[in-house]
Amino acid sequence: MVNARTRPVDAVVLDWGGVMTVPVPAFVDSWLTAERIDRERYTTTLRAWMGRSAPPDTPVARLETGELPVAEFEALLAAELTTLDGTAVPAPGLLRRMFGQAHPDPAMVDLVRSARAAGLTTALLSNSWGEGYPEQLLLELFDVVVVSGRVGLRKPDPAIFAHTVDRVGAPASRCAFFDDMPGNVEGARAAGLLAHRHTSADETRRVLESLLGGAL
Repeated sequence: MVNARTRPVDAVVLDWGGVMTVPVPAFVDSWLTAERIDRERYTTTLRAWMGRSAPPDTPVARLETGELPVAEFEALLAAELTTLDGTAVPAPGLLRRMFGQAHPDPAMVDLVRSARAAGLTTALLSNSWGEGYPEQLLLELFDVVVVSGRVGLRKPDPAIFAHTVDRVGAPASRCAFFDDMPGNVEGARAAGLLAHRHTSADETRRVLESLLGGAL
């Protein structure tokens, strides 16, 4: 068990898509398959909009900060895509369909419940693609919820890490952070958090328990 008086970590900060949910490739693949979307077109577009060399004002960046409305983003993305038959991809509801299989990972839900029961402050820090969050579950699991589109900041901007740490009320050096995107992990580490890349629920539990010095 974790000793609250001697533990070196006071809070755990987690991403949503790909960390608290099933892996992003899994639910995106379900959508691409269901709608028979050309994967090369999708991959090329997302790499241009989200890659390390992407400019700071891509549609994804503007969506995540809340500057670009969902409907406009869907229209922009749909215009870049095509089905394997060469037909257009419907824009309305595109993000809802894309994230349709982005179900919470039960093992991660259990981990957050255990962390909260052990006295850790739990926080969600998510770059948002719209507002498809299960709000009741968030209320159950997290003491602090920071969604990029609601605060006008996005990972890996140092300002959103500072904002989150301030909301948590613990020093950055005592906040464990887990994200599936390497750039976000690097940004969090540069901001002083104990940042780690999430690859699976089992590995994240192992890392967190190692940081805490005991089982949750």
